[in-house]
Parts: sequence; structure tokens; C-alpha cells
Amino acid sequence: MDTLLEEAHRLLPGIIDVRRTLHREPELGLHLPLTQQTVLEALTSLPLRITAGERLSSVVATLDGAQPGRTILLRADMDALPQQESTGLDYASRIPSAMHACGHDLHTAMLIGAARLLCARRGQIRGRVVFMFQPAEERGGGAPYMIEEGVLDTQDGRGVDAAFALHVMTRFETGTVHLRPGPMFAASDLIQITVRGRGGHASAPHLALDPVPVACEIVQALQTAVTRTVNVFDPAVVTITRIQAGTTTNIIPETAELYGTCRTLTSGSGLRMRAVIERVARHVAAAHGATADIGPARGYPPVHNDPAFTSTVREAATDLMGTGPVRHLTNPVMASEDFSYVLERVPGAMALLGARPPAIPADGAPDCHSNRVVFDENAMATGMALHTAVALRYLAG
Repeated sequence: MDTLLEEAHRLLPGIIDVRRTLHREPELGLHLPLTQQTVLEALTSLPLRITAGERLSSVVATLDGAQPGRTILLRADMDALPQQESTGLDYASRIPSAMHACGHDLHTAMLIGAARLLCARRGQIRGRVVFMFQPAEERGGGAPYMIEEGVLDTQDGRGVDAAFALHVMTRFETGTVHLRPGPMFAASDLIQITVRGRGGHASAPHLALDPVPVACEIVQALQTAVTRTVNVFDPAVVTITRIQAGTTTNIIPETAELYGTCRTLTSGSGLRMRAVIERVARHVAAAHGATADIGPARGYPPVHNDPAFTSTVREAATDLMGTGPVRHLTNPVMASEDFSYVLERVPGAMALLGARPPAIPADGAPDCHSNRVVFDENAMATGMALHTAVALRYLAG
């Protein structure tokens, strides 16, 4: 009898076809009709109860095991990013300014493969598996919409007992699995600051109140504030990514706008950084006679891996692959993930799956969100086998 990994490798060519179909036609946000249709077609022959989202292009598929028991949710995100692909792949995006640069096409294809593997094992499943195919992870918060529509509810009213997700990474060699208990991904809060001065002629700055140098000083002050107010063992990252001001060379504008992100690992540090950002922006502006308005900041909460469930994932991965490819992730990832909304309600974990093409050195691999990122599709065999192994181990417990 084939091992789970061997069976996953047998399925891999068909799963690669699904992934490349998704990659050619990436879609953004909450509404992904082509992606949804591809998923529905891939699942149609399986013994699943399938529902489509009402307010978004989600898919929820439920596999009822042969015996009653607990319920585990497996999640894949489906949306792409608003950027032009520059990989040169023969299956590159056909859609202008849209690209699967974060690997969500791999996530979706892997979960379809896991559904096939688990359906083939329905007779040995005690409980049920919910497959959550989610739009709008990158922006728009698709997970809360799916929660509102009942993805964590079940027909018997018990709800989901645990949840698991994978995220591919080119930082790690193909087929390795990286995870840690506790904080896994950071919270992501939006920074929006509008500095208000007084416009005028560029030749007479003394008759105006130029908001541009004030905005620049706020950027510098925020970096200093982070290093002097944040405990290094409860880290925060504050990055200003866009400054917008003015219309031409001879006009001092009335306003300058700053946009960026604040990443923290706990809700307490997020609140503290919000207060720091407001204080620095307003006081620096006031020192120059200007004002600063701070926009709404709340973004995704941090992803927190449940320690007990993380142990279950580690045991399943070790049984599947041996100890070598299963690695402890020393530090959290300061990116964010809206799987956090699921883990706020259900114990579970997210693990990272290495997907770096073997020909690319570790220090030369474009990362997620790069317009040049290329993933090793062979990693999907490990991913679909691991989804399956985690579900089987948890439901057998």
C-alpha cells in the first residue's frame, strides 16, 4: 500500500494543472467567480456537502466521516495581489496588474488535493472535515465574512473543534515544515496620518506652513520612538510605505499624507503602539504649528498557535516525513494573516511550508509579494499530505 506522501505525489500532476489554471487568471478581493468555479469543478465528484458564499465567492465543503466525532477545519485562501507579474513563466498571469504572488493558488490546489485524499479515507474518519476556501485574505478580511456566514457552525450545532492552515514560503527549502507554538504571525494595523499646514508659493515658505518637512520629521521620530519605547522581547515594526503631498514644483501643499503599517505580536503592544504613533504625530506637528489627524488603524489580529494543537501538527508531520524536514520556527513572522480570526474562536495552528525552487539559492529567492516570486510546485505534495495527516491524527484522538 502506498504511503500518504506517495499517494499525494501520484495526485500531484493533476493538482499542478489546477494550480496553473488559478495562476493564469488571478482575482482580487471578495469576489473571485473564476476561482470559485474552478474549485467547485474540482470538488464536484467527491462525496462532500458543498455551499457557496452569499456575500463573497467562498466555498465550504464538508466531509462527513463514517463515524461521529470531532470536527476539524482546513483552510486555504484564494485571492491574488494587485501587481504585474514579472516571472516569465509560461503559465504567468493573463490579467493585467494581478498576480498570485503570495502562493494562494498553491494553497487552494493543495486543499483540493487534501480533499481527494481524505474522501478516499472516509471509512476511517471519526468526525468531519470542513474545507474552507476563502477569498480576500490580502485585503478585505474574507475570514470574518465566512465566520458570519457560518463556516465555524455545523448542522449538529457543535461547531468546529480545531483548525489548521498552511502557508508556502520561498525562504525555506521545498518540503520542509516550520511551526512554533504561541505567536506565529503579527497583527497588522494601518497607519494613516494627515499633516495639515498652510499652502503657499514655493518661493516664499515663510508665508506658508509647509507640511512636507513636518511629515518627514514624523517618519524619523516614529523610528526613534519604536527603538526607545518597545520591549525587544515584545517586538513591534512600524514602517511608513507611502508619502503623498503636492501637485507641482512651485506650490507648497496644504496637506501631506503618510501611510504605513504597524506589526505587533500581542493585543497589548498593538494598543501601546497606537498611542505612541498618535502622540508622536500630533506633538511633532504641533511643534511646527501644524496639526496631524490620525485615521482608523485596526487591522488583522495576531495569529496565535494553540500549543496542544501545534504538538499534534508536529507529531503528524514527523510521522509523515521523519524528523529532518520538520523544523522549529524560532521567531514569529511579522507579516499578518486573517486566519487569525478563525484562531480567535477555535484552537488550531498555521504552519509554514518550504517551497523554494531547488535551483534558486536561499539568499537569492524572491519572497512572497515579489512580482518575481516563483514557487516549487513539488511542495504541494507535502502540503496536501500534511493537511490529510493532521486531520486524521486529530480526529483519531
